[in-house]
Amino acid sequence: MQNVISLDALRALDAIDRKGSFAAAADALYKVPSALSYTIAKLESELGVSVFDRTKQKAQLTPAGQMLLQQGRQILLASRQLEDAVRQLETGWETKLTIAVESLVPWQPLFALVDAFGSLGKMTQVSLREEVMAGSWEALQSGRADLAVGLTGDGVSGQFHLEPMAAVDFVFAIAPYHPMALLDKPVQAADLHAQTAIVLADSAVDLPRRDSGLFDSRRRVLVSSMAAKIAAHQAGLGVGFLPRHLIQEPLRSGSLIAKPCAIPRAPAMLYLGWRKNQQMGEAAKWFTQQLSQVNWQAVLQNE
Repeated sequence: MQNVISLDALRALDAIDRKGSFAAAADALYKVPSALSYTIAKLESELGVSVFDRTKQKAQLTPAGQMLLQQGRQILLASRQLEDAVRQLETGWETKLTIAVESLVPWQPLFALVDAFGSLGKMTQVSLREEVMAGSWEALQSGRADLAVGLTGDGVSGQFHLEPMAAVDFVFAIAPYHPMALLDKPVQAADLHAQTAIVLADSAVDLPRRDSGLFDSRRRVLVSSMAAKIAAHQAGLGVGFLPRHLIQEPLRSGSLIAKPCAIPRAPAMLYLGWRKNQQMGEAAKWFTQQLSQVNWQAVLQNE
């Protein structure tokens, strides 16, 4: 069945509304007025409704015409975006790019790069998705992500290009009103056994999962994001290690306090990664280059 509403008819409707008359719209579309009048008359005939109120001196849309114009402009926009995307794809620019972001990575540098990418005027849709531990590796391996920022641990590193970013330091941090805040000595393993541990759960679905729990505790509360883990510590819900660069403000304000702990938490090295067998588009190349140039260690220290 042939569509009654054509793109030509929508363009004519849009031009008439913007220019205020059939004659001015015809000039803008490089058509003769009679051709434009025929397009609108054919549209009205096939729809069985009046699009313009012809009792007025100036072309004025009917309620049906107004609805058609409003939704038609969305179709025209989508059509232009599709045309641009197809042309862009021919030049090597992807229509979509997904970046997996490990929960340890601060967002601001990424937002700044996305903003800078927007100024290039490309039609690539950039998606940022937070992942935890093995979830970042899995996102790359499964193709859910084109790039991963902040990969940690060994993962399945043989399948990927990896570039070191920075090392993350961890702090044993608790709320100032948590019972353990009263300890006047380094926290020992025996002290932790009776406490509730706030554990950041791995976002992997298929790969073996890890978690951030490093010590035995009476009870565990699992959370799905680093922001939730920090908030749970501030609420006094439990204890555990937090990345130092993400809790600078809570430490300064006193909503969290750092306690020396006898159980070591080694720094974690972060990596930028992408698949070795990946045919990288221009957007992926641009982000890879820009992400590689960020001084991530300085970013972490200044957070």
